[in-house]
Amino acid sequence: MGKLTYSAIASLDGFVEDESGRFDWAAPDAEVHAFVNELEKSVGTYLYGRRMYETMVFWETQGDGPDDHEVSAEYAQVWRAADKVVFSRTLESVSSERTSLSRELDAASVAELKRATDRDLSIGGAELAGEALAAGVVDEVQLLLVPVLVGGGKRALPSGVRRDLELLEHRTFGSGTVFLRYRMAADL
Repeated sequence: MGKLTYSAIASLDGFVEDESGRFDWAAPDAEVHAFVNELEKSVGTYLYGRRMYETMVFWETQGDGPDDHEVSAEYAQVWRAADKVVFSRTLESVSSERTSLSRELDAASVAELKRATDRDLSIGGAELAGEALAAGVVDEVQLLLVPVLVGGGKRALPSGVRRDLELLEHRTFGSGTVFLRYRMAADL
């Protein structure tokens, strides 16, 4: 059985985008990117909201150029090897291999996806992840906190969801970025 993990890169004040919708401040350096690559190797399926998919589909064609860093090339391979499910009411089609489109997140379907695989699942996009957290189908939360305050924007974690967490792992990087990995207390 796979586990469902919500992973996000967020500002120290808890945002994945600033008030202008920008997230350039979240670009990981080589050390953090290599760490993310290792985390992602266990992922067999990515669950994305439309906006996150539109950001991540970049990896379908990038990462293999002569000027691309080794960690970028490695991430592109990891991303392309995984299945993707995009949840969107407005998207008409998807443009990447191994990708399907679903109109809405259904907790029972996600639970069945977890039961039917021996690989992990990752959910990306703060709004979609918020729905999954509220539905109780997320097993772990992994946050990379970037040492920047952006003052507002899109929150990494949803309002109105109360869950106890158990810290499983933490790590600090040379850039000042901090990794935190938590398990949902119900899974103890």
